[in-house]
Formats: sequence, C-alpha cells, structure tokens
Amino acid sequence: MSAAAEAPSARRDSFAGPILELRGLEKRYVGTHALKPADLAFEAGEIHAIVGENGAGKSTLIKLLTGVTPRTAGEIVWKGVPTDLSTPNEAIALGINAVHQEVVLCPHLTVAANIFLGDERTARGLLKDRAMVREAQRILDDLGFNLPAGAVLSTLTIGQQQLIATARAATRGTQFLIFDEPTAYLTRQEAAQLFALIRRLKAQGVTIVYISHRMEEIFELADRVSVLRDGMLVGTRVVAETTDAELIALMINRSIEQIYHKETFAHGAPVLETRHLSGRGFEDVSLTVREGEIVGLYGLIGAGRSEFVMGVYGRERVTAGEVLWRGQPVTIRRERDAIDLGMALAPESRRDQGLCLNLGVGLNLNLPVFDRLTRGVTISASEERKAADKQIRDLRIKTASRNALALSLSGGNQQKIVIGKWLNHGAKLFIFDEPTVGVDVGTKAEIYRLFGALLAKGAGILLISSYLPEVYELADRLHVFRGGRQVASHGFKAASHEQILTEAIGV
Repeated sequence: MSAAAEAPSARRDSFAGPILELRGLEKRYVGTHALKPADLAFEAGEIHAIVGENGAGKSTLIKLLTGVTPRTAGEIVWKGVPTDLSTPNEAIALGINAVHQEVVLCPHLTVAANIFLGDERTARGLLKDRAMVREAQRILDDLGFNLPAGAVLSTLTIGQQQLIATARAATRGTQFLIFDEPTAYLTRQEAAQLFALIRRLKAQGVTIVYISHRMEEIFELADRVSVLRDGMLVGTRVVAETTDAELIALMINRSIEQIYHKETFAHGAPVLETRHLSGRGFEDVSLTVREGEIVGLYGLIGAGRSEFVMGVYGRERVTAGEVLWRGQPVTIRRERDAIDLGMALAPESRRDQGLCLNLGVGLNLNLPVFDRLTRGVTISASEERKAADKQIRDLRIKTASRNALALSLSGGNQQKIVIGKWLNHGAKLFIFDEPTVGVDVGTKAEIYRLFGALLAKGAGILLISSYLPEVYELADRLHVFRGGRQVASHGFKAASHEQILTEAIGV
C-alpha cells in the first residue's frame, strides 16, 4: 500500500466522542429558510447516509460542512471543539473533503496532476511529472481503480473522472468524506470499485457521509441514515432497523407504492416499428411501440440502447434495416425529420444535450414551438408567457420565475423542463433516456405520473434506464440489450430481476 493511501488511518487520534456534531445548525438566505435548526452527530468510522428530496437541504448541508457558505446560527463541533469552518481550506485542513456529483477537477490536466493538484511534487521549482505519474498509478492500482495515471482527464468518461475525484479525496489525509450522488454516472463495475473503497476507508476509521437517491445503495452501505424534508431534519434511523418504505414516508409523506404507480391503458396502433435496424453501436434491433404503451430498454452502460435510439432519432446514421412510422416506412436522416414526424427526445445528459443552461426557464420550455407563437415576423409575448406558465404550473417546476436561468434549478426541475418543452409540441412518441438520474423519489413519482398523462393522450413511450426497478415496474414490454444486440424480450413482469440481470450481463 502506498504512503498516500495510508494517510487516513495514519492521522487517527484517541478522541472518543463523535468526530463531528451539529448543534442547532441553521442557514437562511433572503426569503428562504434552507436549513432549519438541526442537531446531529457523526461517529468516527461510520457510513452515515443523508436522504431527502431535491430542495430538502442536502446541498446546503454539504456547503456548510465544507466551508463553502457560512452558517446563520448554531455550532459545528469537530472532535469536541467548536470550529468556525468558514472556508474550504479550513475544512480541508481538518480532514473534511467532498466528492461532488458534478466533477470539479481540471479536464486539461493529466489524471496524476489532478490527484496531486495543490500538493505537486517538485524539484528545484520544476514539476516532477514522471514521478507524479508513477506515484499516482500506484495509488490508483492500490485502490482497485483500473485507470491510467498519465491520461488527460478529459479523455476519460464522466464516471471514470468521478473515481479520480474520489482517489484524490481519499489520499489527502481525509477523516470525514462526503459523497454526493457518487454513482449517478458510474457503470456497475465502477460502482462496485467505489463501494469497495468506501468500505476500506470505513475500516480505516474514516467517517463517510453518503448522499444518494438510490435506496438500495443506502441499505447496502450505510450504518445510519438521516432524513431531510423541506430544510428540516425529520429523523435518523439505524439502517438495519428501518425499511425503504419508512424512509420514503419520512421524505415525502407518500408510500412506496405511490412512487412506481403504473396506469394501464389499452394499446392502440403502432406508433414506431423498427425491423432489423443496425448502426454504429447496435445491430439487428426489431421492436414496436404502440399508442398507450411503455417499451423499456434495459442493459448495462454501453449495451447499445442509447446508440439505438440515437439512430431512430436521426442523430446517428442507420446502416441497415427499416423504420416505420404509423405503419409507413420513413427515412430519418436528421433530428428535424424525427421532430416533424412527432418524436421527442429527453436525452441522457440533460445539461449537455437537453437544455440551454444560460437561457431562461420559459425560453427553454418554448424552444420547439416558437414557430407557433409568432404573429407575422415577431413572437407574441403574451402567447410565449402563456405557454411557458402553463408548463411551469402543470409540471410543478420550482423556479423563481419563467425568466430564471435553467442552470439555477435543481436537477429534478431541469429534467421537468426537458420533458415539458415537448408537451406543447404534441409529440406522439417520447424517448426518455435515463429520465430519473440524479432526481429524488418525489420528482420520480411526478415524472412517472407524467408518463401516465402522455399515455392517456395516445402517445407511446420508449424508456431507457440502467435502473432495473424502474423499467421492471413501468414497462409493458421490456427488451434487454447486451453488446449492441437485443438479446431478450419480456412482457410486463414476465421475467424475474435475476433472469433479466443474467441476460444483461451474459453469464
């Protein structure tokens, strides 16, 4: 084991109490009580999960614990001693670090340079690049991350970059490490590597704060779990003594059965058919989506599901096979062709592909229908406001106004914008690629209810998800992908979770 990897355990001391305590911790912004007075203790060497809906106060808590924002009232006590914790540097000096959902490293630097950022190895004022690459590679290998230390960070996937951020935090003398939705962009294998590291850090005495919307991860990893709702700490439970149903009830005052509520509709005529469709990353895919039907595509990341729908939607070239729209063969060479037919795509990366982050909420919602809002050569301001306000109201988008920038909203509300912008368009086929990544269970329930509203109007839905419970509970027909091919198809709940996973993994 490298010296860097040993740093967490090497810095333990004999302090017997909680490593960190919150005493009446509170944060107010103008017009917002983001975190109401909270009392909570974190024990050394425990994995303590924090759950809650978007807007519940989780992000505020992270900012307070990492010195990003000052508290309004209350105390933060570190190893029995009150601390100001007023700057990120003060937090880092104590041994408090965070791995954020959005990677905050330097994409133009190498993996090694990012791991040692701020603690570079030098000789006579010059960087020892090769030495840092060798040491970083030893660290990565020791942590079980099969990643190249000499590669430029931007050449790695988002999930791999997340693992690099984790390696950096784990080797900085960290004693208290916060993970914010760490598996949102990880493959199954990468998530397993992360969980192994988390357990290893716990064994070394590091306190882990684990924030996730994925209940199965909470029950797999955590010792205790605390629930936030509307800025208030509403309870802390020992994980072994609670259930996901109890936690969801604490979070949103709704039962777990209401989350995956599925409405069943009579299936109408086929909206979309593909026959032996092939293209880059997928081969020989045949399926049908009917009016009032949800067709699910399940597989591990890289299985070919997203590549297939990009071919259907005209973003990627189709090399063989046939596409039928409402029973008639069509050629879709570009996205405009798909949109004109009546297709809508909510892409996997809403921030990069589904939104104009620096534009207002209203402008984003109206992007596909501005041609309908024009009077002569000018856009009707009243019609524009009316269309945007309707979607904000109907989808319950939490925003200060229609003019607020999309980047200022939570992930769940951004996803509602991506979906809402197509509702005025009147699309008949909705393609949802990982629609609930990074959103809370309450927002998931709202998105699933929206699916029902679309189906009731005669639309069809093509649902891609790496989260098996989602497609299992919602899809009328489920197609399993592996290695770019469609390897199995099942009716609603006609196969077990174990069978579907086996088909997706190929064992």
